[in-house]
Amino acid sequence: MRTSIVLGLGGTVDYELTWDSRVLESIAAEQGIAAGELDPAIPVVDERSLVVSILGYLRDGVGGERFVASPEILDAFAARFDTRITLGGTCVRAAIAMRSLGVESLVHLVSIDDHVRRLLPDGVSYVCSADEDSTDPHLIVQYPAGARIRVGDTEIVTEHPNRLIYVNDEPNRELVLSDELDTLVPQARVFLVSGFNTIQDEALLEDRLRHTERLLGTLPAGGVSIFEDAGYHEPAFSRRVREVMAPAVSVYSLNEDELFAYLGHRFDLLDVDAVEGALHDIRALIPTRSLVIHTKYWALALGERAQELAEAVRGGILMASTRYLVGDGQTAEDYARTAVMEPPVRGVAFAGELERRFGTWLACRPALVLTTRTPTTIGLGDAFVGGFIAALARNRVAKTLPV
Repeated sequence: MRTSIVLGLGGTVDYELTWDSRVLESIAAEQGIAAGELDPAIPVVDERSLVVSILGYLRDGVGGERFVASPEILDAFAARFDTRITLGGTCVRAAIAMRSLGVESLVHLVSIDDHVRRLLPDGVSYVCSADEDSTDPHLIVQYPAGARIRVGDTEIVTEHPNRLIYVNDEPNRELVLSDELDTLVPQARVFLVSGFNTIQDEALLEDRLRHTERLLGTLPAGGVSIFEDAGYHEPAFSRRVREVMAPAVSVYSLNEDELFAYLGHRFDLLDVDAVEGALHDIRALIPTRSLVIHTKYWALALGERAQELAEAVRGGILMASTRYLVGDGQTAEDYARTAVMEPPVRGVAFAGELERRFGTWLACRPALVLTTRTPTTIGLGDAFVGGFIAALARNRVAKTLPV
């Protein structure tokens, strides 16, 4: 089996809930939850703490990913809502997004079942490290802007749409790597690494990091290695992952939630002074060759190869924007319609000023103004990665960047 684009390291089966604020409000009342106890970081050990966590995220207006003590909690909660089954995981959603533009790839999976076999499109091949079938679904809560949920005497009103992920997924916690990667990666032009965030055992994490570091060293000259960061189930592990991955990959990518978490504070993403300072700080924390950051207002590449990644950054924005507007089943025609949309004047001015301050070391592209009554917030970061890699592949930038 040969492919020029290898995407890892684990996919998922997702249970996507159909948003219903009345059901969530009813559970909160049933469980006697008070506004003062809402906390997105509370350990999720039962349905009550799950709802306390969800409502905490809604109150704060952010997205996140959390570990849940048992899969039964997720099954019981999902049964209260209309639910549809989709495929998730950064590598899988990126592959599906790329396939919409005709770009083929291979994904590395750590679990497999009939849902995966049925839903993976033609043109996305796979290898899997699992010896047998298993299903460990991820619960996806996608909430809209303007949602209203009453908790006791308080009403929560969401300003922006976002998504929450709750998981208990043993195959992804163990992240067993297939021996087939030893022959696939040395032939690849692009190798995507993601998925360390679900590991909860320190020794196992170290083993998977070292194995991946060795694989990265086999990527051929001119190949591009990309690491996509995520929210860690064991937050302390993120530092170790950064230490190993930052010097080992060509591109280190993260979103705004991870940016805020690493810097320890939030700031206005359209305040040029604040963003300039944040970029210097994050660069010190993640000393990698090319840093890519994608947010709701802009995306950028920072590093000595930033200009060569500018079109890939734009490709990521266009793919994520298309997913936001269309959701699953997006096509090349949908992408083409997104591509002719004009970015907002304020975003263009912001990007231009930021580029002026950093010179050739930075390429920033503004996000688009997107209007739809049914936004998709699930998998936007994954779609960005898919659009980024598709642009690399189509523009053959991969041949000019060092490993």
